[in-house]
Amino acid sequence: MATTTTDRIEKEALLRAPRSRVWRALTDSKEFGAWFRAEFTEPFRPGTTIRGRITHPGYEHLTFEAAIEAMEPERLFSFRWHPYGIDPTVDYSKEPMTLVTFTLEEAQGGTLLRVVESGFDSIPLARRAEAFRMNEGGWAAQMKAIAAYLGSGQ
Repeated sequence: MATTTTDRIEKEALLRAPRSRVWRALTDSKEFGAWFRAEFTEPFRPGTTIRGRITHPGYEHLTFEAAIEAMEPERLFSFRWHPYGIDPTVDYSKEPMTLVTFTLEEAQGGTLLRVVESGFDSIPLARRAEAFRMNEGGWAAQMKAIAAYLGSGQ
């Protein structure tokens, strides 16, 4: 299922893994980096900003940066970031950030993972549509990536 408006992207996937295992894949910075394609040296902790080198082909020159908002064990993980902030000549720090929220629920056969990214309507108009379009496709790919990661016995 996918629901979209101009302000939010929503994706969900049924993962064939226990909720505790999905939680670890989301919130352990090393595991998150393995499926999201980024390298982190610090753990994820609410109230901190994390940075890591993106390892996705074609984007290796970029840094993943996000402000960790909340971590409610085995239920909710959220962070704020600058969506599709890939131009190294642009200072995105003055722009509002979107909120990315992962929620986990028990489901028949595994865990239902939902990701919602909201706040696109506050992104500057000049780059809003492209940021939305790229992140819409990005989250579809990342839901497949975490499913594959968890299915690989990690």
